[in-house]
Amino acid sequence: MENAIEAVNLTKYFDKFLAVDHINFEVEKGEIFGFLGPNGAGKTTTIRMLTSLTKLSEGTAKIFGYDIQTQTIAAKKHMGIVPEISNIYDDLSAWDNLMFAGELYQVSKPEREKRARELLEMFRLYDRKNEKAKGFSKGMKRRLQLGFNSLLLF
Repeated sequence: MENAIEAVNLTKYFDKFLAVDHINFEVEKGEIFGFLGPNGAGKTTTIRMLTSLTKLSEGTAKIFGYDIQTQTIAAKKHMGIVPEISNIYDDLSAWDNLMFAGELYQVSKPEREKRARELLEMFRLYDRKNEKAKGFSKGMKRRLQLGFNSLLLF
């Protein structure tokens, strides 16, 4: 089975401080994977490396076979991260949040409109598509966040 994530000797130094120590793991396509550990264990740094927000000091990582260092855009098109703190835009409607996400990753307008409709229906938000996210409950915002991140995975 194809791996969704492959991390090989993933390492991060901040000057002389070793934040992530040569970790190795694989996540198979379709597998549910939890990344847990105590504060200071390197979870956030690892996620930042996998999403190319932080440069690796050593090692390699692939997302669906795309190297995060040399094929960054292709790898990012296959990512869906739901952070603890939402990155949806409260002053945009649910629909506009999804249009913005699609535009960021150069999804064509017809395709992003099709996907946005499907996702808003799937997450039971279509009837509120024109409302600003700031008026949504926490659960609705989480569902919109899932849609925001899922738009690129279809």
